[in-house]
Amino acid sequence: MGKITIITATYNSEKYLEESIKSVISQLSKDDEYIIIDALSSDSTMEIISKYSDSINYWISEKDEGIYDAWNKGLKVATGDWIMFIGSDDFLKPNAIKLYKEFIYDYVSKDCLYISSKMELVDENKKKIRIIGWPWVWGIFKRFNNIAHPGSLHAVGLFEKYGNYDTSYKICGDYELLLRPKERLNAMFLDKITIEMTYGGASSNPIMFKEHYKAVINTANTSKLIATCDFCVQFSKTYIKNLFRKIGINIKYRNQY
Repeated sequence: MGKITIITATYNSEKYLEESIKSVISQLSKDDEYIIIDALSSDSTMEIISKYSDSINYWISEKDEGIYDAWNKGLKVATGDWIMFIGSDDFLKPNAIKLYKEFIYDYVSKDCLYISSKMELVDENKKKIRIIGWPWVWGIFKRFNNIAHPGSLHAVGLFEKYGNYDTSYKICGDYELLLRPKERLNAMFLDKITIEMTYGGASSNPIMFKEHYKAVINTANTSKLIATCDFCVQFSKTYIKNLFRKIGINIKYRNQY
């Protein structure tokens, strides 16, 4: 089935980190690996990491150039066959790793490079916003990032063949890397919710839309006309959803779970 390495980048992550760590270590087997890369946090993040250091295989705290620089550092020391990235405010669902291992054993071929699943988006009070995550389809993915990246699995061969993360990206580097194989990416879908992600932070930053535009043009080779139209649609939809969420109304568009 293969060894799983989980990598988390942290920076002043005291609010959710302990819960995130507990959600990981509660289901790790002795064959799995947990790595935390910290960016010189000034809050109690390091105290929390130290508290659970016996369950963390490797951790460092040093200056970095952002989340993708941290992930690249994690990749350098990772020894797993499959790599999972989760945020410091993400929480693995119980048995998530078991579900992935069973799926790999039953269905996944040796040439599979990526496995995604579903993700539950929640607010800071743990109230469910919506469930996202769809199977990877190149015709859609080259225009819209409709997969759930947190908690998904990357075969180590993906990085060996297509390289590590581009640190010039600050938010969409995970999307850009998965665009590199184009239609050649052999991806599979686990139709289960494996993770909770707290809405906010980088995922709601307006810079995300600019970086997405850059990635679909430069890496996916989408035309500027199509990319511009998609940019306007996605930005408008997100703005409207966020506006209504502030007054307690959760809008779901068609094809959302």
